[in-house]
Amino acid sequence: MVTRSGFWGGFWALFKPYWFSEEKLIARLLLLAIIGLALGMVYMNVRINQWQNLFFNTLQDKNQAEFYRQITWFAVLATCWIVMAVYSLYLTQMLQIRWRRWLTNNYLKEWLGDRTYYRMQLTGTQTDNPDQRVAEDLKIFVDETLNLSVGLLNAIVTLVSFVGVLWVLSGPLTVPMGEYQIVIPGYMVWAALLYAVAGNVLTHKIGRPLIGLNFNQQRYEADFRYSLARFRENMEGVALYHGETDELTTFNSRFKNIFSNWWNIMRRQKQLTWFTSGYGQLAVIFPFVVAAPRFFSGSIPLGGLMQTASAFGYVRESLSWFITAYTNFAIWKATVDRLVGFHLAVLEAQRQQRANAGIDRELGAAGELQLQHLQVDLPTEQLLVSDATMSLKQGQHVLIQGPSGSGKSTLFRALAGIWPFGRGRIVQPEQFDALFLPQRPYFPLGTLREAVAYPARAALFDDEQITEVLGSVGLSHLLPRLNEVANWGMQLSGGEQQRVAFARALLQRPAWLFLDEATSNLDDASQMRLYELLSQRLKGSAIISIAHRDQLADFHPTRVHLRPTPQGTHELQVASAQPA
Repeated sequence: MVTRSGFWGGFWALFKPYWFSEEKLIARLLLLAIIGLALGMVYMNVRINQWQNLFFNTLQDKNQAEFYRQITWFAVLATCWIVMAVYSLYLTQMLQIRWRRWLTNNYLKEWLGDRTYYRMQLTGTQTDNPDQRVAEDLKIFVDETLNLSVGLLNAIVTLVSFVGVLWVLSGPLTVPMGEYQIVIPGYMVWAALLYAVAGNVLTHKIGRPLIGLNFNQQRYEADFRYSLARFRENMEGVALYHGETDELTTFNSRFKNIFSNWWNIMRRQKQLTWFTSGYGQLAVIFPFVVAAPRFFSGSIPLGGLMQTASAFGYVRESLSWFITAYTNFAIWKATVDRLVGFHLAVLEAQRQQRANAGIDRELGAAGELQLQHLQVDLPTEQLLVSDATMSLKQGQHVLIQGPSGSGKSTLFRALAGIWPFGRGRIVQPEQFDALFLPQRPYFPLGTLREAVAYPARAALFDDEQITEVLGSVGLSHLLPRLNEVANWGMQLSGGEQQRVAFARALLQRPAWLFLDEATSNLDDASQMRLYELLSQRLKGSAIISIAHRDQLADFHPTRVHLRPTPQGTHELQVASAQPA
């Protein structure tokens, strides 16, 4: 969960980049302003502490005129403190959202760059719930890092500001020891120190298990959300299999982890709250008990007693900062561990990619795509397709067939440049205008118009073009819904989704079109109609299809088979190669 340099090394690796990024100037200015306001608030607390001495002495003296002057002065001090508090919160939130935006952008770039997310999924280096790491953990990291660091700074400055005040106010304590006397100067400072140290030690001992429990709770919550989201995306499949009972079992099993871990958090939090609540309540009366002898002896007036108690409270609170922040600290540490784990998984995937370059891709002659001694592996390093060598010309129509498990779809991914496991070379034209249509099309979030145009921008096509292609592929009934936002991957049937994919090809008119079982959900007549459209409208384009149905041979003069070999691999064999 942490780097080899330990937790703080991992934290520094997360923390440092933003403060040396292109946003470093505004980030540092905001941080300085927040620190300045925090120091200003401590200063105002010192002035209010001094005001307490004057105010309570005024009450003791029953001086009405001075009483109203002190009330006015308090209004000035309180107004200044409130203004500082408001802008401290405002600027802190401004820095939080800017920092979170930068981190989110960089995490997404790292995760998506060079298809790292895809390699992580294939190689098993995928960390649990990466969406939560980006959406939730980064927010917690930024918020708690600022809150805890500013809180710690405030505690240190408060301690420095008030320890001298308390030292002077408390005076010496004489403790008789038989014939001798021990004089303890500034005894209330020592009392506050002992009180806080005991509280911090016991708090850490009681609350330490919360770090691991919070780490697990975040993971269990994310696992549960993921199972619900996955169910939502596959409702039809569950319904067809009547798999509700099995899904319910899965939901209950994952929620059981949440429930059990939450009970452990509750029990540990209860123990911690017993202690911290008692600690806090005792702190209300403790300074008065300790300062009472000097008050009753007449060494200090009522105002001095109240100022002493207030100063003791500030010193005690600053020394006890760890106690009050412990729960947040536990959540923060668990979050840092999760983010460091995610970051290490990304770095490991990138390291593997550098160490195993995989299939070489080079630029070659225009209008030609070559496979040169291409070998395609499984993620387990098992060889799947061996020594594939062939040349595809622009305008050529090729049908690739083979038994299930022979590596057709894996070869499709290798041609698309997303499969990282293998060797050999793919030589592609410099202007490789290609479109890949998988068996199950992807639908982005947005309108139907945007889904039809994907991956191009919808603005590139006018209503007439979109209307025409939807009519051509048999989707005229969807025209009234062009501007409707919906989950189109759920709204459309499998056949309709594949028709949309063909509409994309007709709109974008790629020079190279690759189709992997792109008509598997369509009947024979619909399949033939769509391929006729491709033949008519994409003249000059290469069409490379992977399919089981022999009917498609009519549209693909060149047929290639993936045949099994005695060694357990598969090799390409050209069955026919007539001119396109």
